[in-house]
Amino acid sequence: MSTPNISKEDILNAFNYRHATKEFDATKAISDEDMKFILETAHLSPSSFGFEPWHFIVVQDKELRELLKPVAWGAPLKLDTASHFVLGLAMKAPMVKHDAEYIMHMMKEVKQLPAEVIEMYSKFYREFQERDFDLDTDKKLFDWSSKQTYIALGNMMTSAALTGIDSCPIEGFHQEKAEALLKEKFGVDTDKYGLAFMVAFGYRKAAPEFGKSRRNFEDIVTFK
Repeated sequence: MSTPNISKEDILNAFNYRHATKEFDATKAISDEDMKFILETAHLSPSSFGFEPWHFIVVQDKELRELLKPVAWGAPLKLDTASHFVLGLAMKAPMVKHDAEYIMHMMKEVKQLPAEVIEMYSKFYREFQERDFDLDTDKKLFDWSSKQTYIALGNMMTSAALTGIDSCPIEGFHQEKAEALLKEKFGVDTDKYGLAFMVAFGYRKAAPEFGKSRRNFEDIVTFK
């Protein structure tokens, strides 16, 4: 595997280029190759303990997109115009609690850890949940999973921007109603997964009216 050789200027240019695209050019579609690349950056994203507590649904079916509109007030224009629309699901407590079957599957089958390492890893993970982060409720565990899922979201949007593809992250949805819809129409087991975010990808219909507004660098970074 070669060492990356992307210029810092190109990376910062992508960050400056990226903006929350409110409306996409519906006549332009992202190629299968480019979308696979974007999703692969989610696939390769880091997560706490490497447990990957996520799943991503790419919604291309127009009827399903229509069904999402009433439960996602921030999404209708994107649902109509985006080339690709992704739902980011985060695992709930039955999947990520320290003694969950999925966690053991990750350690045994995916990571293929030796038995003694699994024992040690399990101890650290249990202490992390019960002592370090006090993840003692289903809601806290889902919030923790959602934090991991947001890492993948950021990587997808950045990788898209690096290739000239636009995006818009969306939290404008009614979580309870959206999850009821996912259970009924998308086949999602909502006892195991909850909706963390939506994100649209495509090509901007028009350039943004204003440049980025950010606080001064010195206001957000402290060196000690």
